[in-house]
Amino acid sequence: MQAVQFSRFGGPEVLEIVDLPDPHAGPGEIRIRVRAAGVNASDWLKRQGLMDPDLPQTLGYEAAGIVDEVGDGVPAVSAGDHVFGASMYGAAQAELAVLSYWAAVPEGLAWAEAAAIPAAAETAARALDQLEVQAGDTVLINGASGSVGSAAVQLARERGARVIGTASPATHDMLRTLGAEPVAYGDGMLARIRDVAPSGIDRALDVAGNGVLPEFVTLTGATARVLTVADFAGAQQTGVRFSRGDTGRATYALAQVAGLAAQGRFSVPVGRTFPLADVAEAHRVGEAGTVRGKLVLLVG
Repeated sequence: MQAVQFSRFGGPEVLEIVDLPDPHAGPGEIRIRVRAAGVNASDWLKRQGLMDPDLPQTLGYEAAGIVDEVGDGVPAVSAGDHVFGASMYGAAQAELAVLSYWAAVPEGLAWAEAAAIPAAAETAARALDQLEVQAGDTVLINGASGSVGSAAVQLARERGARVIGTASPATHDMLRTLGAEPVAYGDGMLARIRDVAPSGIDRALDVAGNGVLPEFVTLTGATARVLTVADFAGAQQTGVRFSRGDTGRATYALAQVAGLAAQGRFSVPVGRTFPLADVAEAHRVGEAGTVRGKLVLLVG
């Protein structure tokens, strides 16, 4: 099969499309013929040598496609089913991918939209679980317009929480459609948040990683009420929790979001798609930050 790989660290130019042996589904796993695969910031961090020192490396933790192999002990899945999900092997940007957890693609959801769901939905649900967000809470989501932030907005609203989302003004109309009350980034942001929520903030989730954790601790009144998925250094400095996948994954979120999407109650912002062969350009665009929404590679 063809797959994205790099054999040295560096810029997007180190990315190659290479032939690799076909993977196979183990017990509790399925294999799909990939139709679309998500691109994440962790991809260029890996490519730059900031995550894993080993070489060569493949890329991709989320994909959507058609089941063509089912491992032992997997119920209710058959060859030909359309699914989206996550690969624990980091090799989903390829013609074939083995998924560790998955859900059926809802009717009417495009491949690119389905491939954009897994990482955002799981990260958002895990963070909300760890913050213990519940009905009646006022939740602040910093960086609410991106893929993880918008998923967190919608899932927090599903829990019955009031959501205030910080983002650039150009995204505020979109945030309102998701059920959030938008607040602009920049000088005076804390005052604007207090104006919108004079009774206070119960929980705060940082998705943007722009150095606001001390202010969020002040807003909520306790480090335990703040969580970040984007600012590891800030978490160490402030005592705020940093959420990562090895602390337990919210795998149930895929089926939940699939159900919501089927009812028109969950939208997935896809910013731009690229052929698999143009993965280097996808990295350039992603690192430049010029496109809002998820970047997705189309395969086949």
